[in-house]
Formats: sequence, C-alpha cells, structure tokens
Amino acid sequence: MKVAIDAMGGDFAPEEIVHGAVQAAGEYHCQIVLVGDEARLIPLLEKTGDWQKLGITVQHASQTIDMTEHPATAVRKKKDASVVVATRLVKQGDCDVVIAAGSTGAAVAAALFGLGRIPGIERPAIATPLPNLSGTTMLIDSGANTDAKPKHLLQCAVMGSIYAEYILGIKKPRVGLLNIGEEETKGNDQALAAYPLLQNAKTINFIGNIEGRDIPKGGVDVVVCDGFVGNVVLKFGEGLASAILQLVKDAIKNAGFLAKAASLLVLPALSVLKKKLDYAEYGGAPLLGVDGGFIICHGSSKAKAIKNAVRVAQEFAEKKVVDHIRENIAKEGITANEE
Repeated sequence: MKVAIDAMGGDFAPEEIVHGAVQAAGEYHCQIVLVGDEARLIPLLEKTGDWQKLGITVQHASQTIDMTEHPATAVRKKKDASVVVATRLVKQGDCDVVIAAGSTGAAVAAALFGLGRIPGIERPAIATPLPNLSGTTMLIDSGANTDAKPKHLLQCAVMGSIYAEYILGIKKPRVGLLNIGEEETKGNDQALAAYPLLQNAKTINFIGNIEGRDIPKGGVDVVVCDGFVGNVVLKFGEGLASAILQLVKDAIKNAGFLAKAASLLVLPALSVLKKKLDYAEYGGAPLLGVDGGFIICHGSSKAKAIKNAVRVAQEFAEKKVVDHIRENIAKEGITANEE
C-alpha cells in the first residue's frame, strides 16, 4: 500500500503533515510519498530520525496552490503543484490513494482533472463522518457540489451507502434525504424530485426524509443533501461541538469548590466526549465519485488528523470502494451526461 500526501496543503503545512506522515508510517506500516518542496521537506524529515527506513520517500513539486486562487484555473496552470503531482502519482499507478489538506476546491479540481469520474457519476461528493449517539453518520455531500440536481443526490446516495457498508461496516445502511419535514410532500423542488428517485433505487435502503435534528440521534446512517446545505450542517456541527465543550469548561471554572471537586469525577467522561467530537480522530473525508482514492482533510489538520487520514486511505483502498461504487452505479442503470 502506497499513499501520496500533498505535504504543502493546509494551515500547518508542511511541518504537521510531515509529523503525521512519520507517525502513520510507523503505526500502519505503509509506504508514504510526501509531495512538495524537497528543500523544506527533507530537513523536517531528518529531524524525525531514520525516516527512509519507515518507507517514506519525497516527490519534489515546485508549486503550491493558495487558498485564494481559483481552484480550476490554478490546477490547469500549475502542473507542478503538489496536489496535482500527488494526484498524478495515483493516476499513473505509482500510489493507491491521495491525501490532501489544502484548498478543498483545488483538491476536487485536481481529482476531477487528474483521475476522472467513475462511469455514471456526473459530480463527485465529499462524504464526511459525523458522530451520533450510537456511532457514525455519513453526510454526503458536504461541500464538493453546491448546486446539485436530483439525479446527483441519487448518485450521492449510492456512493454514501457503499462507503457506510464497506468502511463503517454497516449492513444495509439506512439512507435519508435531508429535508424540512418527514412527509414525502415536504421540501423544495430539488427534494421533491429526488425523493422518488431514491425511493425506486435498487441498491440502497432508503428510509425517507429526515430532519436536521435526526442526524445526531443515530436513526440514519447516510444523510443525502447538496454540498451547500451539507457544508452548512458540517460547519454548524463543528461550531456547536466546540461551543458545548467550552461551556462545560467555563461552568466548571466558575463553580464553587465542592462543584469543582465533584467535576474531577466526570473528567474521564468529558475526555471521551471530546475525542468523539474531534474531527482529527476521523482523519479525512473521501471524495467519492472520482476514479481513484482521494481523501480530503480539514484545512486545520495537524499531525494526528494526517495520521488518521492515512488509516482511512488504507481502508479505502483495501476495501476497493471505487470498484463497489462502479458496480452499484451500473446496477442502478445510471449514466452520466457530459457537463
């Protein structure tokens, strides 16, 4: 197993990317190719010890894509950008999966131009794991495609269901359409048109419309929505989780002596809660629909998130998620119109 990592993308690149890669190579025993400016990467690697024995190599890339650049334009012009080179390694068969933590738009563009789409898929989608009361819910799409058509939501449902089954280990994952009400007649034109498509799909376990409050309850395994709504849900969830933890800390800090003493008893439970809500524990989110493995990490990813993203990448490749998506899209008889 060989993983290509864009070492220059993200708020804390390349230092945290390098540290995460070294941790992952030691823990998961996989080969890692760090793609980026070797003049910056090699000195960082040398500080970590004998990195070459861990199976880490460096592929030089002279360019990077800034968060302020137009994604598609930058990917077309910067042929030697780190995310473009990393994607090329997968396309050529030199690596199995790409991991990128920089601009999401650039990552999606690099994957589309560099890997192409699975036959039948018109728009790729990001599947993001969200914690719920009993496990994990997949939110798809969480930002790749902000103007989805009903047929794109069907494609999302098929892809998200495959990922939940093979990576999360959920048999017949329950798929719900995010809406403003449970009734079949609720929603905007997009939701109303998507509902019968999902209802008649052959390869998914569609349970109907679900509301935003159902996501954290654990009553659904895959939540389908367009990338605009999905990204709002994702960012709201991140902010809410952070706010709740801060409110708990403030309450303990401002409590009396006896309350503070009693709070020591619940600290282990709070640590478990914090870990469950920490995006770094989930590593990264797969970009589904492109013809190859591509894992997108949070822009603020540090070493722990990168290490866990490598674990996700390994599972993605080993479980042959792309092949299973291809098979189920064919079973549904879905064909893509060129856009």
